[in-house]
Amino acid sequence: MPDAVDLEVVRQMLPETPYGKGVREIKAPMVLDVNACEGMLVRNPKDTAEWGIFYNGKANPERQRFTIAHELGHFILHRDQRQSFNCDKESVYSGADTIRVIEREADDFASNLLMPGDLLREWISNQRIDLHVLSALAKRFQVSFEALCIRFIKFTTQRAILVYWDNGFVKYEWRSSSAVKTRARIRRTDDPQEPLPGTLAADSTVEQEWDGTEMSAAIWCPEEAPHMKLREFKHSYTTGDRVLTLLLLESAEPRSWDRSWQDGESFDSYDQFVANGQHPVR
Repeated sequence: MPDAVDLEVVRQMLPETPYGKGVREIKAPMVLDVNACEGMLVRNPKDTAEWGIFYNGKANPERQRFTIAHELGHFILHRDQRQSFNCDKESVYSGADTIRVIEREADDFASNLLMPGDLLREWISNQRIDLHVLSALAKRFQVSFEALCIRFIKFTTQRAILVYWDNGFVKYEWRSSSAVKTRARIRRTDDPQEPLPGTLAADSTVEQEWDGTEMSAAIWCPEEAPHMKLREFKHSYTTGDRVLTLLLLESAEPRSWDRSWQDGESFDSYDQFVANGQHPVR
C-alpha cells in the first residue's frame, strides 16, 4: 500500500489546478488557539487571491490532519458560497441544516482524500476484520481510529453497524449498505438510547474487546432471526466517556420487498464536483 497522502503537496498544488482558479496561494496551515473550534478556512479580506487554513493545535496529530483535509474540502467545494468557515465537530450532527450539509460534504472530501476507497476496499476484502486490523489500517493512513471505522462501514460488503456512545448515550449509528438493505438496525428502547442489556456496550467491566464476542444478533437487532449471529467489538477511549461499538452480522439476503433503503443514497464529493460543472483531474 502506498504511503499516506502528503497534504502539504496537495495544498501547494491546488492553486495551479482547475479547482484553484482565481487563487494565488493557500497559506501553510497555522495553529488556532481556540478550544471551541477544530479548524477554519478564511479568505484574506485584503488579498482575495489568498486563503488561510487554521487548525486546533491541542488536537492529536491524526485529528489535525483530518481537519486540514476537511478545510481543503471547503476550499474546493464551498469557497464560492462563503468567505470563511468556522468548523467544529458538533456541526456535522447538530448544526443548522445548511451547515450540516456542507460540513458533511467537507468530511466526505477529507475521507476520500486521506483514505482512498479503492485501497481501503482492497485491504479489507482479504482479511477477517477485527479492531486490530482496523487500528493498523488507521495508522497506515494516519487518521483517527474513529474516522477509519466510519470509512470501513461505507466500503465493507459485510453487514456492519458502528455505534458511537457519548456519556452512555448513542450519538450516532452508521450502517453499511448491506445492513441497510437487510434492515439490520439496533433496537431502540429509549430516547436518547442507552446500551442494551446483555451487550458488551452495557458491561462497564469490559473496556476493550478487539477480537470480538459472538452472540445472538437479535440481542442488538430486533428484526434478525433467532439463529443469526453477530460479533460485537468494543473500544473505550482513555477518558472513559466515549465508546465505539462495532457489530459484524452474518450474511443475509436483501429484503426484496423493501425498497426504502434506496431513498437515502449518499451524496459524495464527486457528486458535488459534477453538480458544480467540474470534473476531477485524473
